[in-house]
Amino acid sequence: MTVLGIDIGTTTISTVALDTADGRVVRSGTVLNQSFIDTGNEWERVQDVSLIMETALASLDEMLDECPDAAAIGLTGQMHGILYYNRDGECVSPLYTWQDGRGNLGERSVAEEISDTCGIAAASGYGLVTHICNLRAGNVPEEASGLCTIADYLGMKLTGRRRALMHASNAAGIGFFDVESGRFLRDELREMGAESVIPMLPEVCGMFEVTGSWRGIPVTVAIGDNQASFLGSAGMSEDTVLVNMGTGGQISVLSDRCFTAPGIEARPFAGGKYLLAGSSLCGGRAYAILERFFRSFAQAAGAGGESLYGLMQELAEEGERMEDPVRVVTAFRGTRADPGLRGSVAGITEDNFTPASLTYGILKGMAEELFGMYRTIREGTGVRAGRLIASGNGLRLNPVLRRIFSEMFGAELELAPYEEEAACGAALSSKTGAGL
Repeated sequence: MTVLGIDIGTTTISTVALDTADGRVVRSGTVLNQSFIDTGNEWERVQDVSLIMETALASLDEMLDECPDAAAIGLTGQMHGILYYNRDGECVSPLYTWQDGRGNLGERSVAEEISDTCGIAAASGYGLVTHICNLRAGNVPEEASGLCTIADYLGMKLTGRRRALMHASNAAGIGFFDVESGRFLRDELREMGAESVIPMLPEVCGMFEVTGSWRGIPVTVAIGDNQASFLGSAGMSEDTVLVNMGTGGQISVLSDRCFTAPGIEARPFAGGKYLLAGSSLCGGRAYAILERFFRSFAQAAGAGGESLYGLMQELAEEGERMEDPVRVVTAFRGTRADPGLRGSVAGITEDNFTPASLTYGILKGMAEELFGMYRTIREGTGVRAGRLIASGNGLRLNPVLRRIFSEMFGAELELAPYEEEAACGAALSSKTGAGL
């Protein structure tokens, strides 16, 4: 038998089929998620839900045609973002993604107001922060009766549910959620004048429950992509640090302690455990921004607009050999703890102001942002990196970045066993949820 997993990411949608006997990937596929909607607002990051569903369902159908022995389907996808649906379980809004910036707008942003008023961590892009912004701007659809993440909505479409069942990992991801009690903070929502959202909140579960079936196959509740990636990369190992570098960057450590600190969240996992997680908002996008900078110069010089990632790899290796490369802070989009922070380049000399130095400095800055979060977790819990596992194409495809992480953490870096870690983690969750 096989179990299927699907991951609705920000830029790609991935599906895998795992052999239930040995965990081997027997089929996999990835397609681009080309659903972003250009609204003309730089701070707004929304996607077309119908296009996402069309792509996701076609991917699952194709995978099921190739794996007719599938025994369960697991779901995951980008955390934090939300969409609204009506009483018939049909979407009535775009997907407001985790990158959406409306929560940071204004002299006193909604995210800051929530923190000051309620004393809870709140970041722009978290679903209930987005909802409060929409509520005040009159942008909540009149027919909206519920809200959920994109992966939860896929579960609704597969099983015919009219109301979302949300795993605690996704519930925590949209904010205003107490991870220890497993409940939404209703009093704090009322304090923010958002009591109208309380009837719209989904039912929450803490286990990998079966929510229904699709084509006769059990479908389990969607889990957060951070939790899915950890499960697919490290299982339930507590001595393991998982670093991921994709569109964003992330560090995750499994713990029995519900430890939080500025920039560090305790996220529900399974079996009473927590993922202590820190996220860099720019992450691997910092490297893409540098490539765009180099390419724009090349175009201005009449050299064409081809991708320069191959050349940048050579530059990174040259910069790695330099004694004193420039120092780069890659918080180009700020941080969750300080949205107003911006990137910088320091330590510039006559000799090190070169493309090679800048390329290496960007890579090291990406790693240093996550290492700072790891240091906070280590000082607060005593946990250390017995194992260091890397996931995401930003690390898989860049040996210089892998060496930087290994040296910085003082541990040999292993690549995660699966390339589509989150989709594989979703498949493993379905194996457990379906009792296989």
